[in-house]
Amino acid sequence: MAEEKKSKFAVIKTGGKQYKVSEGDVLSVEKIEAEEGKSIAFDEVMLVAEGDRVEIGTPQIEKAKVTAKVVAQEKADKVVVFKYKPKKNYRKKTGHRQKLTKVQIEKIS
Repeated sequence: MAEEKKSKFAVIKTGGKQYKVSEGDVLSVEKIEAEEGKSIAFDEVMLVAEGDRVEIGTPQIEKAKVTAKVVAQEKADKVVVFKYKPKKNYRKKTGHRQKLTKVQIEKIS
């Protein structure tokens, strides 16, 4: 039998959302003020799992940290908001592009 690779992952909170991350993952999160190429640390770690060992925070795990490298600062696709009232000739069209930061997870400790 082939030996099973132990998976290590964590659940972090940033920008009001929670993300399940593993080392090497690239994900887009709400904008973080950091330059491209810089390392950042996520201190709000809710869960860390490695193989059969799972550690759950209440609500966060003390001394747990996930470090990531900022890959790019970008914008999401445009979301069009169109309001109208029938028979009243009222129409309003607006759009929104959310600013995002693309990060690559380097280390879970």
